[in-house]
Formats: sequence, structure tokens, C-alpha cells
Amino acid sequence: MIDVYALLRPGLFLIDAEQAHNLTLGNLDRAERLGLLKYVVPSIPPQPQTLCGLTFPNPVGLAAGLDKDGRHIDALARLGFGYLEIGTVTPRPQAGNPQPRMFRLSAAQALINRMGFNNDGVVACVERVRQSHFWQTGGIIGLNIGKNATTPIEHAADDYIAAMTAVYEVASYITINISSPNTAHLRSLQAEAPLRALLTHLSEARQRLTDQFGLKKPLFLKIAPDLVASDVVLIANLLLEYGIDAVIASNTTTLREGVQGLEHAQEMGGLSGAPLQQRSNQLIASLHAQLHNQIPIIGVGGILSGHDAQEKISAGAQLIQLYTGLIYRGPSLINECVKALAPKR
Repeated sequence: MIDVYALLRPGLFLIDAEQAHNLTLGNLDRAERLGLLKYVVPSIPPQPQTLCGLTFPNPVGLAAGLDKDGRHIDALARLGFGYLEIGTVTPRPQAGNPQPRMFRLSAAQALINRMGFNNDGVVACVERVRQSHFWQTGGIIGLNIGKNATTPIEHAADDYIAAMTAVYEVASYITINISSPNTAHLRSLQAEAPLRALLTHLSEARQRLTDQFGLKKPLFLKIAPDLVASDVVLIANLLLEYGIDAVIASNTTTLREGVQGLEHAQEMGGLSGAPLQQRSNQLIASLHAQLHNQIPIIGVGGILSGHDAQEKISAGAQLIQLYTGLIYRGPSLINECVKALAPKR
């Protein structure tokens, strides 16, 4: 494999992080349309794993946030991911927070973002999923859903139900995102009373959709890494009580451990990348201890090498997802992680 990204990264890191993000994905799309990606991306041997009734070609997926609107599905799939998670999408389009809203902390291999669920709305995203070759040929696409910023938190369930209804037919699985730090009060939904109420509404909505489509779609919950031990116990119990199919651990952190004093460390938003690695692993281990393998855990946060991927699995995850590691390592990280997670002979 020619590591084209390694050659381009120094130039990309000279411009604004969000501009570089859009430029990279735009060029990736062009390369896919021209049939060039297949010449620079290695073929990844199948490493199938069945989870929640889905057979994943390999355990390495794309985390939500990188392709919020499903604009780049076929190009990203070409990189070798076993599955893609698209979003977060909201019922209505919204612009997100003012720019600049994404910052690199290169010395720490980290990002801070306060994007604010910027997206074109769920209807536009669903149509892009339908049009993608990856979806049409059976690729696994999770749809990550959230509430609009203008929706009062006490009416959050209405937004989640509307988004779930819109994505249900096309989604391989649906992720309920209640853990972004960039939508006001969203993380308050992780407390017992609001989470119980939300899961009650979502369970009822899923049953209606199951009856309508004749198929029960897996429902995942994405949680924050900044939970205390009692929160983890509570959430684990509610996951089991309401029959949630998997938990994604974790979203970004509002803490600044490991980046103090670095440029941009004071920016508001969620921190991801290498400084999140141990906090994410600890959350996975705590969930694993509470869940006793009754539902699977998907590990996210601070994966920048194959060894990091192995640590997520050792902590108790069954699948992993990448985002910030791709910014620093490029697509070669996918192949490295798949190889690292291959069964030892």
C-alpha cells in the first residue's frame, strides 16, 4: 500500500481542522468515483463476527461524527471498514455551533470539537444511504440519532422517536446518542429518571416499527466517558431491563487530562484521541463487569494503533470504532487494527 495520506497530512495540518476534514473527504469521494482507491487501499481479509443478529465482515468500524450526513459512504467503505456508523442526524436540519469548532492538539494526538450535531436532517441522510452502493449490496450501516438543539430537553423523546422512525427501514442498527457534550443538557438524559422515560418511549416506538416492518432492528446506546461508578451500574441495569442490544463506550470527554497547557486545550467541546484512551478503557471494563456478557460493548476512544485496538477488546469490547486515530494515522490504521484483532493461530 502506498500511504498517500502520510504524504498529504503535513499540508492538511496547516489549514483549519474542519476545512481539512471536508477537503480530505471530498478528495476521497473523487478518488472512489475515478476508481483509484482500490489501487492504494489494501484488501482486508474477512474476519467475520456475528453480533446482535448482524454479521460484521471485520470488527473495525467507523465511529459516528466523521460522516454526519452519509455523504461519503462508498468511499469510506472502500477503506476496509467492517461497518459504518453515520450521524449524528437529527429530525430537522441544523447548522451546528459557530466556526471554528474543531481543533487539533497534535502534540497529544487529540482533537477537541464542538460541532453541535451539524447535519442536513434525517430525511436527506436516509436518501443518501439508500443511494449508496455499500447499502444496496448489504453493507452494515448504523444510524446514530440525536435531538435538535432547539427541542427542549423535556421533549427529547419526541425527536428520538421521529428520527428512529425515519431511519428504521434503512438502518442495520440504530444508535441513541445521549452523550455528546455539545448539545445543551443532552447528557442529563443519562440520569435515571430521564433515561428510564426515554428508553420506555423508545422501546414502545421500536415495537410499533417492528410490527410495521416485520423486523426488529438492534438498538444501541452511546454513553459518555465521564460517568461515575454509580452511573455505570445504573445504566448497565437499564440496558438489560429495556433490552437494549449493545452499548457504545464512549463519546468524547469534557475533561482535559493529558492536554493541559497545550494550544487549544482551553477550547470548549469534547476531547477525543489518545488522551481519552484509558478513560474509555476503564468505562468498558466497568460495563463488562456489570453486564456479564449479556449485551455486547463497542469500544471507541483513543485507538491509534493495533495495540490500542487489542486493549479495547481485552477490556471487554467485542467491536471497535475509529475516528480521531484516522486523522493522525490515516486509512492504514484500519488494516493495522484488523490484523491486530485477528485470531491467533
